[in-house]
Amino acid sequence: MEPRRAKIFYYGLLALVILLQYPLWFGPGSVVNVLKLRKEISGQQAENARLAERNRALAAEVIDLKHGYAAIEERARSELGMVKQGETFYHVIETTPPAGAGKDRAPSR
Repeated sequence: MEPRRAKIFYYGLLALVILLQYPLWFGPGSVVNVLKLRKEISGQQAENARLAERNRALAAEVIDLKHGYAAIEERARSELGMVKQGETFYHVIETTPPAGAGKDRAPSR
């Protein structure tokens, strides 16, 4: 083969390899897209796990509310401030000193 034909053959072969590699690296379904999708999948799986745990907690609460009065009583006490008949209700008010009180006060003369 002549050197000129060999050069043309090698350049043609190089162009063919580049044309075949382009979709692998930059086209749809490329390595970059696959890595990005894997990252999105792992984030979605974490979100799904969090939501599944929340669903389990809500299902347990629904079962508890359907079958037991303790959960209903607890909700009535905490959310509605209800008190059972015969109980004494004590409301404790915590006072906080005003801002700056007792700090670096100069003694009176």
